[in-house]
Amino acid sequence: MCFEINDKLKEECGVFGVIDLSGSINCSEITYYGLYSLQHRGQHSCGIASYLENKVNCYKNLGLVNEVFNQELLNNLNGNKAIGHVRYATSGEVSANDAQPLIVSNKKDQLVLAHNGHILNGTELKRRISKYKLKTSIDSEILGYLILNELEKGYTLEKSILNIMDFIDGAYSLVLMDNDRLIGVRDPLGMRPLCIGKLNDAYILSSESCALNAVGAKFIRDVDPGEIIIIDKTGIKSVKKEVNEGKRLCIFEFVYFAREDSKIDGMSVYKARENMGKELAKLYKIDADLVVGVPDSGIPAAISYANETGIPYGQGFVKNKYIGRTFIKSVQNERIKAVNIKLNPIKENIRGKRIILVDDSLVRGTTLKGIVKRLKKAGAKEVHVIISAPPIKFSCFYGIATSNTKELIASSKSIEYIRKYILADSLNFITIEALLKSVGKENNSGFCAACFDGKYPKLKNDSITLTKNLVNM
Repeated sequence: MCFEINDKLKEECGVFGVIDLSGSINCSEITYYGLYSLQHRGQHSCGIASYLENKVNCYKNLGLVNEVFNQELLNNLNGNKAIGHVRYATSGEVSANDAQPLIVSNKKDQLVLAHNGHILNGTELKRRISKYKLKTSIDSEILGYLILNELEKGYTLEKSILNIMDFIDGAYSLVLMDNDRLIGVRDPLGMRPLCIGKLNDAYILSSESCALNAVGAKFIRDVDPGEIIIIDKTGIKSVKKEVNEGKRLCIFEFVYFAREDSKIDGMSVYKARENMGKELAKLYKIDADLVVGVPDSGIPAAISYANETGIPYGQGFVKNKYIGRTFIKSVQNERIKAVNIKLNPIKENIRGKRIILVDDSLVRGTTLKGIVKRLKKAGAKEVHVIISAPPIKFSCFYGIATSNTKELIASSKSIEYIRKYILADSLNFITIEALLKSVGKENNSGFCAACFDGKYPKLKNDSITLTKNLVNM
């Protein structure tokens, strides 16, 4: 089982799909490079499925994209349509059986799907599809059979998807395909990102625009909340669900999840993180000699903070580029050892200086404690920690791995307690108001910031109450 080195919230997965209307490209190869660019969204398993001459070919396994696939496999997966998935398992065992894409079928129809997000009322939804035998432990399969169930009633594919939106609680960005079409779906709250791109005569759906850039595709636009995109040989079609509540995109996409070269719903991820540094500079004036960012997502805010305050920015660590975000051990002391392998302080830059250390978030505090300790061991006179996210106090139930509120140190401990725990000389967090301003908002309309303020999106039933009770037991 793989666990992330960093003490961070963990995104569940990334999705990618391509349909070639001219038959001139290897769709599985394009999907491979798309998934490679989305690897930061999940490192436990990955998979690619393709359609060739009315037949589905699929290969998936545990591991990173470049570990699971080779050129021979990609050639065997060639087709005029392909979808792919990278997954981080937020609970339970890491199983190749639960890797995606998934193939679901009945006597008449077959769908292939990849899902990013989490469904809260899965138990209730299973009762609607009790006639089907589920083969996995993940809610993504439930979504597939819900659509098949509607198709059996005689509805079109787009109407079937619109129907199931009425009784699903949770977050979902979906990429699906059948024999004729590639389909993209974003939930009515728009909690998970999904965008559209074009490469010659091929259309692409992706969790992030960075994957479009990687394969040389042109960004067209983001999929709107409650929108279904259907692409076939006739072109691209949009069907929209009437949405009563406003968009609630997860704000952690900008804090940590998304890659810096992505743009989500019109906002540059890099620019948002740069803005966070500017807001932090307005909030906190600290007498120090050097600003250092924790690689990688803490660096844009650190550079921006340094530019605004006039305190020099310097490289504080050498990052071992060959480790990535995963490590083989799960016990806490092994996580700490993993940080030592991943980040090594540059003593010549650190020794004798008062350091401002900028990081993107703080979950348990264990990793940051190790980093502060190593900076002081390297000769830092003082270490002042600034976090470009507010204190994380509440669990997420929408596909992010914060299953138990007790794991979140800020849920029960004061900032002063946390400061002492991580061995810092001072500890400061950005405010929710300043974070929202960083992403272009004066209030939280358009974003879900429930992990900071506990204001969960309004759902159709009591799924969130039930889930909260379960995870806090």
